[in-house]
Amino acid sequence: MEKVINIDKDILSGTPVFNNTRVPVRSLFDWLETETLDEFLENFPAVTREQAIAVLKRAGNLVDQEEAQK
Repeated sequence: MEKVINIDKDILSGTPVFNNTRVPVRSLFDWLETETLDEFLENFPAVTREQAIAVLKRAGNLVDQEEAQK
């Protein structure tokens, strides 16, 4: 994930952002509550489709792991 997400105290006070951008990762999840991935990518052109998909897959894996621990 280090190639996809960057956490640096000098960039947005350490908020996780997509690597090589100042776009918070949280923005993707907030956006997808009401819009499509394509619309997110159109509005945040610094984020690649590959980065967005990698974050979504990682989030899905974390949910799967959490469910398996129940």
